[in-house]
Amino acid sequence: MANPRGRSLRLGLILSQLVCAVAWAQEAPAREKPAAPTSPPTSPLPPGEGQSEGAADPAPSLSEEDQKALNEAFGKAPEDGSAEPPAPANPPQGPGGLLSSLPISGLDISFVLDAAGAVFSDKQPLQTGGHDPQKNGFTLQQLELSLGAAVDPFLRFDGNIVFSQFGVEIEEAYATSLGIPGGLQLRGGQFLTRFGRLNNTHPHAWDFVDQPFMVGRVFGGEGNRGLGLEASWLLPLPWSVELVGSATDATGEATARSFFGPDPARVVGPLDVQLTGAVKQFFELSDDVALLWGLSAATGPNASGFGTRSDVYGTDLFLKWRPLSGAGQEQSLTLQVEGLYRRRQIAQDLLLDGGGYAQAVWRFTRQWATGVRYELGTPAVRLEGGAVVLDPLDPEWTKARQRVSANLTFWPTEFSRFRLQGAVDAPGWRPNPIYSVFLAGEIVVGAHGSHPF
Repeated sequence: MANPRGRSLRLGLILSQLVCAVAWAQEAPAREKPAAPTSPPTSPLPPGEGQSEGAADPAPSLSEEDQKALNEAFGKAPEDGSAEPPAPANPPQGPGGLLSSLPISGLDISFVLDAAGAVFSDKQPLQTGGHDPQKNGFTLQQLELSLGAAVDPFLRFDGNIVFSQFGVEIEEAYATSLGIPGGLQLRGGQFLTRFGRLNNTHPHAWDFVDQPFMVGRVFGGEGNRGLGLEASWLLPLPWSVELVGSATDATGEATARSFFGPDPARVVGPLDVQLTGAVKQFFELSDDVALLWGLSAATGPNASGFGTRSDVYGTDLFLKWRPLSGAGQEQSLTLQVEGLYRRRQIAQDLLLDGGGYAQAVWRFTRQWATGVRYELGTPAVRLEGGAVVLDPLDPEWTKARQRVSANLTFWPTEFSRFRLQGAVDAPGWRPNPIYSVFLAGEIVVGAHGSHPF
């Protein structure tokens, strides 16, 4: 076996010889001029390699030319300030590693990890969210990479790339305009539409571990998104009113389920895309209470026949109480309600269905919160007569479905969150309810931005 001490000594010898060689090469111009005699240089050998361990090393005395050459070799600025030190070929990366040396000004980058363990009482739990736990055992809900930076004074780029155990997907990647006068803003790329309140948020912004089943039933497991363009306008009114309109692809089983869905239909006219509009109003009721109310609508073609279309209407309400002063300023209470109504042309028929959810979350300390959520979904019925019909998208859904969930959340810090959640799901077409328990964890690393109110 090789002697570890011998290896370390030989490594020290090699490093010292390299340093001397660099200094000698940089010192070459200075040697053209006569220099004052100096003391013998210190031996580069460590104790035990041709040098007495107890011998004292004489301190070297260098001429001004030699000192300048050594300063230039090691990047140290000369004392007289006559020249700037050369930039190192490989700058140190610092604590941020490679990311801190990226030549992108103001880049925000973060990773968000969401994982959960689940127990269901039924082998088919009927979860509709793409990030929901779907089976007994552990689930990697997502590992999200978020990127954002100002491109120039006119544009900002944002992207969200999601990693799973089975692949990678571009969830969002879009550019947003900056500085357009008159309260206007444009956005282009792939993005979540601003239909309702929950659709345009990511799982780590949800109060509950899973997605409300009506969102997945109407739009798909990933929420409503697509490639397209969006315009928004903040109206010059005494209260905050924003108008939003977008045109996006109408395809995707997990992103446009009520429209073309998985059908690879061609766009042959302006009505072959999904058109979405929304009105967002914000009211400051008092210093401690605020209200947000939204109205949304989406229309687009569906795959059930030539010229058939789907229309989705929604309303959402968000009320938040949080005292700004006093002993309870770390507490907050939020109430959130969202309703959906869908109208679909199916061959010679017209189907109607709807549903939604209501939830309340009380954050009783800085680190602890509890919440409860109620969900309801109705079966598809005919416009004429109101009879229940077989839904091509959900043939099992012949009766109403209800689900009640409750959870307890703990934040050790603002960069992590752990939730315990239980639910009772009662699909009317199943003889027994479905019971579930989730234990979920979330870790955030990096410069993740705050979520909208």
